[in-house]
Amino acid sequence: MSLNDPLASALSLIFNAEKVGKKECIVKPSSKVIKLVFDIMKENQYLGEYREVTDKRGNYLLVNLIGKVNRCGVIKPRFPVTVGEYEKFEKRFLPAKDFGILIVSTSKGIMIHNKSKEKNLGGKLLAYCY
Repeated sequence: MSLNDPLASALSLIFNAEKVGKKECIVKPSSKVIKLVFDIMKENQYLGEYREVTDKRGNYLLVNLIGKVNRCGVIKPRFPVTVGEYEKFEKRFLPAKDFGILIVSTSKGIMIHNKSKEKNLGGKLLAYCY
C-alpha cells in the first residue's frame, strides 16, 4: 500500500471494507485531516463512531462502519473551486442532485460543499462520498 496520500488510502480502506460487509476497519496512519474528514462523514451519517488507538508507531483509527457508503474517494488533482463552480463538480463527482457530499478545504476549515456555498466560500476539493 502506497502512503503517498494517507487520505486516499483511508477512504479506499473504508470503501473496500464496506463493499465486503465488514463492521469495522483499521485506518493507519491517523492524521488531523483524516479525522476531520471522518467527522464530516459521521455528521452526515456515512460512518459510525471512530476512536484513535495509540501505539508506538503512529496512531491508528478504529472505524465502525454502518453500511451507508456507496462510494467514496479523494479528488485528484485537488481542484480549486469558487462558489459558482460547485455545481459543475457536483455533476462530475456525485450521482444525483442533493445526493452525496463533496468535502472542501476552505479558509474557514474543512466542510461540505453545501455549508461552504452558504458561507460563500471557495476552496480546494478534497473528497466525495455518497
